[in-house]
Amino acid sequence: MGGGPAGLTLGVLLHKHGLQFTIFELRQKFTEDELAKPSGMLDLREESGLAAIKECGLYEDFIPVTGECSEDFIVAERNGKILFAVTGDRSRPEISRNNLTRLLLGQIPEESIRWEHRLRVATRLSTTGGIETELDFGSHGKHTFDLVIGADGAWSKVRPLLTDARPVYSGTLNITMTIKNISDRYPHLVNLVGSGSFSSLGNKHVVISQRGPIDSARIYLWLTHRDEHFPINSGLADKPAASATHMLLIDDKLLGTFGAAIKDLVATACAEESMDNPNANLDIRALYTLPHGSSWEHKSGVTLVGDAAHLMLPNGEGVNLAMLDSLLLSNAIFEAYDKAKTSSVSFQSVFDVLLRGFEDGLVQRAREAGNDTDIMVGKMFGTEDAAHEFSSFLQGMGQ
Repeated sequence: MGGGPAGLTLGVLLHKHGLQFTIFELRQKFTEDELAKPSGMLDLREESGLAAIKECGLYEDFIPVTGECSEDFIVAERNGKILFAVTGDRSRPEISRNNLTRLLLGQIPEESIRWEHRLRVATRLSTTGGIETELDFGSHGKHTFDLVIGADGAWSKVRPLLTDARPVYSGTLNITMTIKNISDRYPHLVNLVGSGSFSSLGNKHVVISQRGPIDSARIYLWLTHRDEHFPINSGLADKPAASATHMLLIDDKLLGTFGAAIKDLVATACAEESMDNPNANLDIRALYTLPHGSSWEHKSGVTLVGDAAHLMLPNGEGVNLAMLDSLLLSNAIFEAYDKAKTSSVSFQSVFDVLLRGFEDGLVQRAREAGNDTDIMVGKMFGTEDAAHEFSSFLQGMGQ
């Protein structure tokens, strides 16, 4: 359940093999206008996200909707001076989250998705047929299944069936804003941020730009702060973006020590965000993670994928791990069905064995990705002038 990349990828693969399923999604059904808006960019990798796209039979449709963000990557000091720049080689094509959603949704029957379904609680039940899982959706009723896959994100309601692990505050917050049609309206900013991804680091904060649909730049302010309730306690959560500009750019504990070029980028983003969304407050959120390699005792008929299983800080790996989870889990499901058809053993008995192997592999992959993320984030936020350390780190990686 869950209509993010993990849930939708799994849905496409199950439908492709003629298996019935239901996706329960909290959000309203997306409109075409909503899916056309700028959204975060995702770089899919050959061994994971792209492998899933190819298995879904969507690679030929995928390529034409990439390229709105190049794979170029720039790292700059807080004053805007560029320290590191690399030109991408198309090995990790970028696709907007909305375009990926549209691509996957187009392969899933409408009747297989239940929109506006908020899961209140998941409960394990003993029945005459064995153990089943009941999902309680409040006014939408209760539904019972013999296999539930928790693809329901950071605050998963399925996760408590398997583990007591809960997300913990990472010490960082994120503010998201968008500048549309940046090339025509703000060419001097394009000269700064380029055609791909741009990061300006300093004072244990990072200002990030990613190019995207509608010739946009998606601006992320990734800030360190020990108080996870800082957005509320400071009043930033109750301000529109334009009203937050002064506080963000004057306070030396935030972006006050950044240079004029970076402050111009942030101020422009704040102004544009308020014009595009005049009734909305600043999109500022605390970031949370699960302990790396969180594991659980195997239980028949229920498992986790994506952020529900391995929530971590933004690192370019999250969506790739999620889609790989779904690809490998679908392979286990298909193998169990095939064996059950050609032998006297039940699907559940075969699948339980395969599921244990899948979960062991998922935990190992998550632990490795989480450790790599810690190293990367340490370079980005570890010192007051992390730009040089982060640039050296990237050069050492051959990026």
